[in-house]
Amino acid sequence: MKITKTKFKDLFIITGTLHKDNRGHLREVISERLIKKRFKFHITSRSKKHVLRGLHFQRNKPQGKYISILKGKIFDVTIDIRKNSKTFGKSFSVILSDKNCKSLFIPPGFAHGFLTLEKENIVCYGCTEYRSIGNEYGLYYNDPFLKINWPKKNPIITKKDKHAKKFKELFKL
Repeated sequence: MKITKTKFKDLFIITGTLHKDNRGHLREVISERLIKKRFKFHITSRSKKHVLRGLHFQRNKPQGKYISILKGKIFDVTIDIRKNSKTFGKSFSVILSDKNCKSLFIPPGFAHGFLTLEKENIVCYGCTEYRSIGNEYGLYYNDPFLKINWPKKNPIITKKDKHAKKFKELFKL
């Protein structure tokens, strides 16, 4: 596994190796020893093409997340919402897929979302904190302030995400 740092403090891409043979393949997805983080729980989501999930975060109990793709391809986006960070309010995006073997570690203090790009997409998340329903928030995915160049103009989103707040509303800029 190879770690690639980004311009965002503690946000990095992990590239695994796919070991193939005539039976199929084997891929290491995560190594807590390499990342030096513990993940309290794991979840998966399955989505059809052009579904956008996010941009979600927990304010009082922020979660670090490890995102890996078991099947398909996503356009993954994070927004730095750490007020004392040099990259506060900036976005980072990367393509993650089962074929490129890339995963993403997102430290606590980021909003996260993704757009699915293939017919079937299965995403696995490892989270450093449990879900805290009363602390869940969402940023409006298409907020011009965030300058995200989504590869699909009219994605499939939930009613809740359609009514998410803009960055300046949530962070009083």
